[in-house]
Amino acid sequence: MQIQSHASLRRILSFTRPHRGTLALATLFLLLSSLISLGLPWVVRHQVDAILVDHRMVPPTLLLGLIVLFLIQALFSFWHNYLLGAVGQRILAQLRITLFSHLESLSLSFYSHRRTGELLSRLTNDLAVVQTLATELPVNLTRQALTLIGGIAILLYMHWQLTFLVLLLIPIVVGVARWMGKRLKKLSLSAQDHLADTTTLMEEMLSGIRTIKSFGREAYEQARFSRQIEKTLAVTLTRLRISAAFGPVMVFLGFSAATAILWYGARQILLGAITPGEVVAFIIYAVIITGPIGSFARLFSQVQEGLGSSQRVFEILDTKPQVVDLPTARPLPPIQGEVRFREVSFHYLPDQPVLQGISFTVQPGEKVALIGPSGAGKSTLIHLLHRFYDPMTGSITIDGHPLREVSVKSYYDQIAYVPQEVILFGGTLRENILYGKPDAAEAELRAASRAAHAHDFITAFPQGYETQVGEKGLTLSGGQRQRIAIARAFLKNPRLLILDEATAYLDNESELFIQEALERLMAGKTTFVIAHRLTTIQKADRILVLNKGGLVEQGTHTALMKQQGLYYHLYTLKTVGAETSLPDRENF
Repeated sequence: MQIQSHASLRRILSFTRPHRGTLALATLFLLLSSLISLGLPWVVRHQVDAILVDHRMVPPTLLLGLIVLFLIQALFSFWHNYLLGAVGQRILAQLRITLFSHLESLSLSFYSHRRTGELLSRLTNDLAVVQTLATELPVNLTRQALTLIGGIAILLYMHWQLTFLVLLLIPIVVGVARWMGKRLKKLSLSAQDHLADTTTLMEEMLSGIRTIKSFGREAYEQARFSRQIEKTLAVTLTRLRISAAFGPVMVFLGFSAATAILWYGARQILLGAITPGEVVAFIIYAVIITGPIGSFARLFSQVQEGLGSSQRVFEILDTKPQVVDLPTARPLPPIQGEVRFREVSFHYLPDQPVLQGISFTVQPGEKVALIGPSGAGKSTLIHLLHRFYDPMTGSITIDGHPLREVSVKSYYDQIAYVPQEVILFGGTLRENILYGKPDAAEAELRAASRAAHAHDFITAFPQGYETQVGEKGLTLSGGQRQRIAIARAFLKNPRLLILDEATAYLDNESELFIQEALERLMAGKTTFVIAHRLTTIQKADRILVLNKGGLVEQGTHTALMKQQGLYYHLYTLKTVGAETSLPDRENF
């Protein structure tokens, strides 16, 4: 554990390397400010002796010089604080970019057991703690070390017996700091975990506010949130009590030492062995070096807290994506669209297979519908085709090229995915459509929008294509969001198209236009459709029927109906159940 803590600390401090020049300058200002602080008690010593022993006034020029010295010290302190703060903010920004970029590189399997609020907490709260540790620790350690070493050297020079009284504090302070530091590390890690849970709960509630209101569950959610806040508060208050006790303990020890020095110094003054100015200076120096002793203990506590947060950050940074380019990966050449699954099996959890021994071949330009009961493996098959995951066994090839052996980007450049549940990104409608092809010309953008029957409702907005869509596109209707997603696919003009019943949210009139547009888009392109509507299934060139992770039937609608197998059962069941509703609205 100790070795791990040292490794984590070295890793945190490595983030300061690009800023070594600025940190060195901040440290220089800090050293100059600290040296001035060490020299002031020496000046005070002579002033006190001048008044109490020599009975003479201090020259005004000396007082003016002190004021100038204080001003210089203030300037040094300003530049030290500013430069250190600027470096800290730059490091925090870079850490967030690094962590965010790494999160984007991780495979979907990572997100399947992670909550959004927890990840947001690590991007914000934990990184702020790590940033503080990375920037403030080295410089503060230097300042306190200089002050402590310089102060003790001056005290030994002035009076070694009194210095011994001050040094008695060190083992006491170190012992207190070690005990508090261990407690704070555990409490800090627990507090950050509880804070992450709170952030997760907030994110879930805000995202699901419509459902909460629809079911009238506001009071229930408020109670659930309050319970989580109470848990977080309990841990935070425990940590706060220990942190709050640290200062008073250090003050008590410092005043105790000052009292002992004052008593012993008074005796030495009466014996003529020391002057009043020396006693006053000694007490000031004792207070000055008590600060670094306490700061060392405080820094130790901060390190323990920072290490707790760093573990949560490094846990993510050390997670490797499961879907990555092989060292020998090559760009995928322009594809025709032949897709072949060979004995493909996959599971999310061990001993719980989702797909088993799936084999089929789809010819270029063929339109394939995937159907089956809920949990049959339709979405998983699409995820494997999209290479969100890699198969556990077996292979998937495109035009004979194994997906594992080509670069992910070159493959994604030639496919498009239109989900059923569309989430748009914050920004304008133009930006969301251009997501499919950022460098598209204006004419291409508008042609794609017209093809998706989105142009008319877009231009009806006062700002047209510059209309802000709001968070996740919730300012648009479901059908409008769907048409924006379809426009993206039109704009990209892929060779391989994956649709999760892309017309599910459109009304009947719009669906007719979109179906015509999609058929033009799909012409000559290989298309996979997770089909729910009977009309979509009937128009497919081939239907793949999945059940319990296996491919149980495949063929055209007519051929499968003649077999009177699972497809026939599902189709007949849905048709009979649709006697009082539109058949093409029934779902498989």
